[in-house]
Parts: sequence; structure tokens; C-alpha cells
Amino acid sequence: MADHTPSKYITLVSADEFEFVVLREAAMISPMIKSMLEIRGSGTLLEAQTGRCTFPEISGQVLEKVVEYFHYWYKNRDREDVPDMDIPVELCLELLMAADYLQLDSKNNT
Repeated sequence: MADHTPSKYITLVSADEFEFVVLREAAMISPMIKSMLEIRGSGTLLEAQTGRCTFPEISGQVLEKVVEYFHYWYKNRDREDVPDMDIPVELCLELLMAADYLQLDSKNNT
């Protein structure tokens, strides 16, 4: 079996089948996504083989904001005094639920 180097990008798919191409390193802030993409020999998940993660619980509108956060975090990860992202009030509850599902607890992310 040939050695396979994972792509620099992954695809996240929402419940309503919107697809978002994300920098792999940026998405790895999510422990959930990181575990889905880990290569573990014969126990490797399909997501690790395809670089495609589907989230049937997250709408496209919410996943789009999550992807925006991944890139915002990645771009500003080494900076201090980073301004808050603009979050539409109507998405706050759904974003909190998505953040919890993706394990985006700030205590676990550095």
C-alpha cells in the first residue's frame, strides 16, 4: 500500500448538503474533526480516507459561520488583542450547539 499524504484541505458538508473547503490545519482546532481525520491503520474512518466530513446536525448557514471561525482563528492564532467576530444574534443558539458538538471548548484549544 502506497504512503498517502493527506490533502492540505478538507471538505465539510452540512445537513442541507452545502460543501465548504477548509484548510485542514485550521479545522484541526476541533477535537471532533481531528479525531474523524486521524489515520489509525485498519481502524481508520472513511473521513480520514476521503478528507470529507459530513455533519447531518449542522445547517449550511451555521457551518458557514463555523468555517469562518476556523479561518479567523487560524489567521489570528499567534496574535493578541484580536477583535471578536461578528456573530448574527439569530444564529447564536445554533452556533453554541455546533461549537459544543465540535468540542470547541476554549479550555481545550490553544
